[in-house]
Amino acid sequence: MKKDFVMPIVVLTAICLIVSAALAFTNMKTAPIIEETERKAAEAARIEMLPEADSFTRMELSGLPASVTEAYSADNGVGYVFMLETKGYGGVIKLICGVDADGAITDSKVLSHSETKGLGSKITGDDFRGLFIGKDSSLEGVDTISGASISSGAYINAVRDAFAAYEIAKEAR
Repeated sequence: MKKDFVMPIVVLTAICLIVSAALAFTNMKTAPIIEETERKAAEAARIEMLPEADSFTRMELSGLPASVTEAYSADNGVGYVFMLETKGYGGVIKLICGVDADGAITDSKVLSHSETKGLGSKITGDDFRGLFIGKDSSLEGVDTISGASISSGAYINAVRDAFAAYEIAKEAR
């Protein structure tokens, strides 16, 4: 009776240990590859936002708005790229925004979101994205999307925070 009770526990424990070891080994082998892929994707996204840049240096700045998670300076002085996170209707929206040395948006883009498909997800469209290109901190002519005002408002506010970060980055340079 004791054997019938203990043996399945021993077998399941052994299976768990073997599977855990296999997962740890797989993670050990793939983590550097995944990290390098993510690094290259992030660099490509920064270049997409500020195509004239040759490379970027991450800036350690204090006093940034809460939505600005990272700030990068183009090494050749053509501008800055900001990583942003804001709260939309459906959850966190992650954005990237490039601002040139003259204070105009070169591009902005949603990297990830969980907004409502067909409504809030309109913030990912080229029509909305295109409204920001060339705008200065006044964002004149940029307005929320009808039916997606929370999502688009969050996007707009995040871009405003990018301009606040731009001012801080300019002073730090």
